[in-house]
Amino acid sequence: QVQLVESGGGLVQAGGSLRLSCTATATESIFSNNAVNWYRQAPGKQREFVATITRGGTTNYADSVKGRFTISRDNAKNTVYLQMNSLKPEDTAVYYCQVLFSWGQGTQVTVSS
Repeated sequence: QVQLVESGGGLVQAGGSLRLSCTATATESIFSNNAVNWYRQAPGKQREFVATITRGGTTNYADSVKGRFTISRDNAKNTVYLQMNSLKPEDTAVYYCQVLFSWGQGTQVTVSS
């Protein structure tokens, strides 16, 4: 079982930046040996994929965030980051990280216009 804790959300103006963190309280091998994903859910909408990073460091992004968001990982710290630049009001959502079948509690990101 992997427990995940997200942090770094907040209120930012359009065009601003935030860095989210997802820290796993688990054995290092569980975290470092699996892909980690970020999802988000806006009010009234379904949860959607944002970004993923494999254990080898290969990344992939939703088209809506490509070129603006960067996912990275530090296995020594059991942490995955989501650097979000050029934020838009439509990026407003609760952001969740996921590993295997485990989800964090989410962190709220609000982008004002």
